[in-house]
Amino acid sequence: QVQLVESGGGLVQAGGSLRLSCVSSGTTFELATMSWFRQTPGKQRELVATISTGHMTNYIDPVKGRFTISRDNAKNAVYLQMNDLKPEDTAVYYCHEMFRGYPTWGQGTQVTVSS
Repeated sequence: QVQLVESGGGLVQAGGSLRLSCVSSGTTFELATMSWFRQTPGKQRELVATISTGHMTNYIDPVKGRFTISRDNAKNAVYLQMNDLKPEDTAVYYCHEMFRGYPTWGQGTQVTVSS
């Protein structure tokens, strides 16, 4: 069973930066589409960014130009570099792996941006 372990969350002031990391225990990481989602209380989990096996990336509009998703297949890792953070970015961020239709979620890491 694949496990995803996230790290890098924390408290930061508005305008600051954080880098989230997610390491997968799977043996087929390079064949999986990786994503970051986020969720705030009372709201649905939303997709933030995705990176394909070919390193093509997609972002939701609110984070374009501020967030960068990347992956290192040699380390089974995916990253989310978050710059110019805003209070509305406050959420629990989840790593997500999709391989042949089978999803796996990380446990989540809290990001809090103070104004």
